Amino acid sequence: MSDFTKYTISIYTENNIGLLNRVSAIFLKRHINFISLSTSQSEIPDVFRFIIVVKMTEAGVKKIVQQIEKQIDVIRAYYHTDEETIFQESALYKVKSSSLFEERQIQNTIKNSNANIVTVSPDFFVIEKTGFRHETEELRESLEPFGLMQFVRSGRISITKEKMGISEILNTFKQQHKD
Repeated sequence: MSDFTKYTISIYTENNIGLLNRVSAIFLKRHINFISLSTSQSEIPDVFRFIIVVKMTEAGVKKIVQQIEKQIDVIRAYYHTDEETIFQESALYKVKSSSLFEERQIQNTIKNSNANIVTVSPDFFVIEKTGFRHETEELRESLEPFGLMQFVRSGRISITKEKMGISEILNTFKQQHKD
């Protein structure tokens, strides 16, 4: 039986239309679901980073990364295990305001989870929590009895523990596009 592991795939790209579709198609052909997906500006101007979390074999993730790197707009792609990265997710929770004032327990729940209240209005308040997925999920479950109105969680954001050498590659890329 194959050994499935959780991998974080980092893809450094130009910001061009249609790339997400092409990358998604690579996973679709192999019937692989994303656990998480996020995108953002990278450390280099005009270069973006996709972070995709999947559960699969190492042989499979190697093939996927090779396929991704063949895409025209992709500068470089990497994969790492959880042990090789530092990662977090963020979550927002919208809860009815009456619970904040009527239920003392909710204040303890927020404090004990190291979450923050980011806004309070007459009808609702919003809590922000950054942490591992199981932590944001535990807080969601704890807030449900208090009138959880909305919940959203980001995809994983991560950086590697070891130097990746991507900055040199990206700086070379940047210089080539200046000329």
